[in-house]
Amino acid sequence: MSCRLFFALRPPSSLRENLLDLMEQVDVARWQDDDQLHLTLRYIGEVDESMAEDLADSARHIAFKPLELSIAGCSFFEKKGIPRQLYARIAPNERLSALHRRLDRLCVKSGLEPERRKFVPHVTLARLNQASGSLGPFLANHATVRLGPWHVDEYILYESHLREQGSLYEPLCTYSARMK
Repeated sequence: MSCRLFFALRPPSSLRENLLDLMEQVDVARWQDDDQLHLTLRYIGEVDESMAEDLADSARHIAFKPLELSIAGCSFFEKKGIPRQLYARIAPNERLSALHRRLDRLCVKSGLEPERRKFVPHVTLARLNQASGSLGPFLANHATVRLGPWHVDEYILYESHLREQGSLYEPLCTYSARMK
């Protein structure tokens, strides 16, 4: 049996409420719900249960200091010129980048491929397709939105369950900040 996993940060409820309030002005967008709002630190993908247990256990040894994060505008990812994801950008933060690198190294030590995509810290707001409406009005209103800061003192290992109405994210383990 396999698990679809990722490490992530969960914004506090007050910030998630602010993000949910932004979600409008794009037709045929599949907006995320409150339970889906997170910042992916490292996508793992499909692994067997043994590797999932090893990753969960090994992550306990990752040390990191608490950090403060903020939302710094909204943007989108595209593929072949077509917008695919609308997201809230996270302001640059070296401690966040360092945590991402540590988790990537942990995954590589466990036998996974290194992350090939550039780490772009964000919270996905909507999934888009060719039928989605123009992003112009949304970006005009929210490209420079500022939210936060929020205090981060833990990260979570999630299992993703794919469903027709969108993924369900189940927290498996929570890891608290601690110094080296």
